[in-house]
Amino acid sequence: MKGFDLMAVLLNPEFSRMLVHGVKMTFIIFIGSWLLAMSLGMILLAVRMLPGRIASGFVAIYVSYHRNVPTLVQLMLWYFGISSLLPGSVQMWLGDHNGEAVFAVVALGLCQAAYFSEDQRSGLRAVPRGQWEAARALGHSYVGAMTYILLPQAVRNAMPALVNHTVSLFKNSSLAMAIGVAELTHAVKEVENQSFRPFETYLIATIVYLVCSLLLMWLGHYLEQRSRMAGAV
Repeated sequence: MKGFDLMAVLLNPEFSRMLVHGVKMTFIIFIGSWLLAMSLGMILLAVRMLPGRIASGFVAIYVSYHRNVPTLVQLMLWYFGISSLLPGSVQMWLGDHNGEAVFAVVALGLCQAAYFSEDQRSGLRAVPRGQWEAARALGHSYVGAMTYILLPQAVRNAMPALVNHTVSLFKNSSLAMAIGVAELTHAVKEVENQSFRPFETYLIATIVYLVCSLLLMWLGHYLEQRSRMAGAV
């Protein structure tokens, strides 16, 4: 019966290489999908605030879909479903350029954008109405008022919720394993299959996810304090 030996995994060059590559892919997926989600979330918020029911109704449907369909199902839909509808040349290009990671970034980013949009909408509701009127009085257009006056305040107000959903997005990057992305969870599974040390390998994954999540929470708290100090000046 094997005893506990964490070094048997960490000091193996092949296992270490697989784990480091898995961590790298995890952060590539996380950062890519976060950038997509935050950018699209702001666009969705701006569209939803437009006068008229058509624009706001479209965003409401988008948010409802992504909040009520499991993220794993959305990953499967993009990788196995939507990819099959693309032209053959595009499919071949994706096959040669890590298409699994591309679809993971797209699916996770589009899904998380719905949550970021709602977080920012809640933050925007907390902005006094006078800020909008003052921006318009200073000659700002709708886009200018949203970009330079209202959205920065909305993001500041929504910072706690945005941080929580950012951490959730980081953890959900592990779902990319289901479509073959060699991220951390996938790497840990491969190491476990080869080393026959399930406790040690999954302990490594637990520690990495825990440490990274705590660092993201600390960073979010730091940025929140800085933004509130800047807003108070």
